[in-house]
Parts: sequence; C-alpha cells; structure tokens
Amino acid sequence: MAAPRKKKADPWRAAVHKGWGLANDHPMLRSLRPGIWPGEPEWYGTHSWALVTPDGRVMHHPTRRAEPEEWAWVFAHLLLHLGFGHTDPRNAQPRDIGADIGVNIGDRHTVRRLPETAYRAACCLVVDRFLRTLKIGRCPAPLPEELPHEDEATLTGHWRMLGLPPEFTPAGSPDFLVGDEDTAKHEDFPAFLAAGIAEAATQALEAAGSPRSSVKDQVAGPWDAALAWFVSSYPLLGALAAGMTIVANADVARGWDISVAAVNAEAAEIYVNPLIRLQPEEWRFVLAHEMLHAALRHGERAGGRDPYFWNVAADYVINGWLVEMGVGTMPEGLLYDQSLAGSSVDAVYDRVTVDLRRLRKLATLRGRGLGDVLDRPVPHPGSPGRHLDLDEYYRRALCTGLAYHQDAGRGFVPLGLEEEIRALDQPPLPWDAALARWFEEHVPTVERRRSYARPSRRQSATPNIPRPGWVRPEEVVRRATFGVVLDTSGSMDGRLLGKALGAIASYATARDVPRARVVFCDAFAYDAGYVPVEEISGRVRVRGRGGTVLQPGIDLLERADDFPREGPILVITDGWCDVVRIRREHAFLIPEGATLPFRAHGPVFRMS
Repeated sequence: MAAPRKKKADPWRAAVHKGWGLANDHPMLRSLRPGIWPGEPEWYGTHSWALVTPDGRVMHHPTRRAEPEEWAWVFAHLLLHLGFGHTDPRNAQPRDIGADIGVNIGDRHTVRRLPETAYRAACCLVVDRFLRTLKIGRCPAPLPEELPHEDEATLTGHWRMLGLPPEFTPAGSPDFLVGDEDTAKHEDFPAFLAAGIAEAATQALEAAGSPRSSVKDQVAGPWDAALAWFVSSYPLLGALAAGMTIVANADVARGWDISVAAVNAEAAEIYVNPLIRLQPEEWRFVLAHEMLHAALRHGERAGGRDPYFWNVAADYVINGWLVEMGVGTMPEGLLYDQSLAGSSVDAVYDRVTVDLRRLRKLATLRGRGLGDVLDRPVPHPGSPGRHLDLDEYYRRALCTGLAYHQDAGRGFVPLGLEEEIRALDQPPLPWDAALARWFEEHVPTVERRRSYARPSRRQSATPNIPRPGWVRPEEVVRRATFGVVLDTSGSMDGRLLGKALGAIASYATARDVPRARVVFCDAFAYDAGYVPVEEISGRVRVRGRGGTVLQPGIDLLERADDFPREGPILVITDGWCDVVRIRREHAFLIPEGATLPFRAHGPVFRMS
C-alpha cells in the first residue's frame, strides 16, 4: 500500500501568516495582543481584505491572493483601528453607527454594528496617515500625496455636510466593526497602544545611541498609566512623554529628599516617590509638571539667579498653565496663584523674591525649601551612568506636540506656554539687542527735511540756482530724547557700568538722538543736564558713592519743564536700591543674576 501523499503547503496562506508576522512583530502593535482567524467569504465584498472585531479578532479573507508586504499593511491598518478606539462605541457619535450585522466567531454567534460611511472613511484616513510614518509593509492601493490633517470627528462632520471626496471613499465592505458597551469595558486597546508607542520610542532612542533605558526591575504603578495616557491621548506632551523614563525607587526618593517627584532634563528621567498615594488624575498633573520643567529647560535658564527661587517661580507658571488647560487634577499644597496668570517666569521671579522669608517656606513637588528641577542625574540601580544633551529632542518634542495639539482641535493652549514653546525654535535675544529694540520702539528717529533757510552749496553746473539743505526741525529735536537715571552707588560694577553706557551711546547715535538727560543717584540725585550722546560713555564723571535712592532722580525727570512728557526713562542699577514708582514709559537695565526689590512694570534687561 502506497504511503499517503504529503499535503502541499498553500503559498498564499503562507503569505498571509508572513504578513501577519511582519505587522505583529512591531513593538507598537504587539502590545495590542491580537489574534488572527480566517473569515467567511460571504462577509467580504469584491475589494475587501479583512476586518477587525471590537474584541481584537482579525478576520482575513480566506481566498484573497496577495504578497506578504500587502498583508502586513492591511493587518497594521486593522490593529491601529483598535488602538485608536474606532471600534469603541464610546468614541463614536450615534450617527457614526449604522446597521447591525451577525458574525459567527468560533462557535458563538454575535451581533456587531457597521460604521457609517463618512465615519468609516475618516477613521481609515487617520489610520493610513499614521501608518505611512511606520514603514510597515506596502499599501495595496496608492494613497494621495497630501492627506488632510483633521481628526476623525472633524472629517466626519465635514464629509457629511459637503459630501465624501471620491479619493477617500472606501471600497468594499467595512474593515472594522463597532462593539457594544459590554465589549468596550473588557479591553482598553488605546492604553495598550500607548504602552506600545512608549516601548517603540525607547527602542528607537536606544538604537540611535541613547544610553537611556527604562528601569526593568521596578513594579509598574499608576505613574506608568499616567505617562501612557499622554502618549495616547494628549498630543501636546505625547512625543515628550514617549522619551521620558520614570524612576520609582523608594531609596532614591529618600536619599534625595523627594517628597512627590523631581526631574532631571539631562537624563530625561522623572523620579517619583512610590510611597506617595495620589489619584490617577493627580499623577497626570505631576508628570505634566515635571515634563514641562525639563522641556522648557528651566534648570539651565536660571543663569545667575537663585536656583530655588527660580524653581518656585517656574512652578507658579507651570501650575497655572496646567490648571487652565485642565490637565489632570492639581494635588493639594502645590504652588498656585490666580493673580499670576499670564505672567512669565522672569516676571514671577522678580515678584516673589521681594519676600524672601516667606519664599523659604514654600514647597515644590520635591519638598519645602528644595527645587524639583535637579541639576544632575540621580544614580540609581539600572542607571546608564552617562547622558546626552537632549536640547534638540525637547525642542522637537514640544514643537511637534503643539502642532498636533492644534491640528487635532484639542483645545486652546495658554498664551504664555505657546510663546515659551515657539521661543524654543528661536535663540534668545542678547540683552543689547533687546535694549536696541526698546529704543526703536520708544525713541523716535529724527527725520530730516529740506529747507531754504539753510541753503546748500551751489552746483558748479548751475551756480545761480540755490538749493535747499538738510535740517532737523527744532521741535522734533526736543522730542527725540530720553532720560537716564544712573545708580552710582559703591555696589555698582564699573566694568558693567561702562558697557551699559557704551551701548546706550551707540543706540542713541544710531537713532540720530543728539543728547540725553542724565541724572546720577546715590543717597541724593545729581542732575547732569542734557549730555551729548557721544560723551555719555567717555566724558561723564560719576559723582556719588553713597547709598542708593533712585526715586528723587526719577521725580526730577518727571517734573522737569525741559524734559518732554513723552520721553522714556532708562534706569541703570544693580538692584540694591529703594522701591521706585515711575508714571511714564520706562525700562530697567540690571546685571545678570540681579533682582529688583519690587515688581517691575516695565521691561527688565539683564546685562551679561
């Protein structure tokens, strides 16, 4: 009796499983924990490939013939429908769900709902737009070069009102089904996808040469779920969260006096105290707070200022932003003041440093009297021990997150935060350039005009014809000036004083300002009168060397009959002075690291 002939393997079935392996091997999609089964031929239309059920079952067409790369794209497309929550009825409007369909899954017959056409087309476009960046397989049908940037809800509304464009009209039967409320409660696929994105980002950073790695031996906690939420549901900070590592170690928290959390931007690590009990919404607030500290480089931007006071000022600003945006819930006891809304960190720093005794009693997330922005990485088990400069990473993460946040219509971002993020793309202006801009804005240029009152030389070709000369009207000359109140006390640094006076002289000369009104102040005010701008830096003699009282000098300028009412005042001081009140346009020029003992209402330029 002849041996039974061995059954030949179906090469097309092998292509299906190879394509499934290509898609499922991606770390982002592997976290969804899906399964694959052949479906019934009658489920599919002429142009259909497969469909995914709300419980994560991928049912492929049993007789379709295609290459493994095409199947990989199809399977990745279906898995992203799960990860984006398209099968969850809680994410769809009632109008997004169409008729019911009966499906036999194994030995069970269940009823699922078909997605409405416009909603289905919008979901497929969003998935394909994202899948184009993953480089998984090959799309069976070519996609348009330009894809809309709106989210599913916006596209669905537009297409219902204006009609579905032919290039985005899906062919064949639906490739995903919408479940019911019971199904949605069992599997949280968006959370699984968020964990996969974080894992894929970590692997990408390691492959790019980053020594940073996640802490493998620590137990997952609510802080990990909060970090995954940013990746999946909050695009403004999603890219940033994908590259951050959470270190939850009680010994590290105890050794570094970390009450709740702290951050180090160089290591891109957030250190949390695992013994603290917070609600999930509170962990979101804490992590967003620390990520903004790192991304906005608050540790490096302190300059010569007191690091702790600068940290406190940044806490007030960040907490105000997060409360305004409704990111999580602010834990009790954090620094928050509604009256500081819209203020920059520099402005808050100048304001809070007036009361240093009270300031020492305030607490950050790290604890009382301690800043939660660490100046160096914290050694811990599993720490790589070396770190890279991540300025470029933070800049791209925040700028990209802001673009996605606004394109997706996720709500308004506080103006101060948006300005901070956009400023990351531009190098900061040096103090002298910022001062020059202030001069351009408040000191008008003296415009010349021609007048026969002062004839110019006659031309040799026409000696009998007099021609007008250039003159500056006297009334304009009187108006185009400014006042300088100069702190001449013994604490002023002579080198910085010379640099400031030289810069003022050069700007005034460039603006065609002939002279400026100069007042010296120490314990008394000395009126030097109008001084030609070219003599301000070289021939002015500093007269006083006592204590610093600036208000009499300011009052002298404001009440002087020969000083124009529109003339701005520039105050040059080292910050060791009295509290002043100025009723006209003004600015302060102080050394870097110095502070004013009052809240400045005009711009403050810091000399470096």
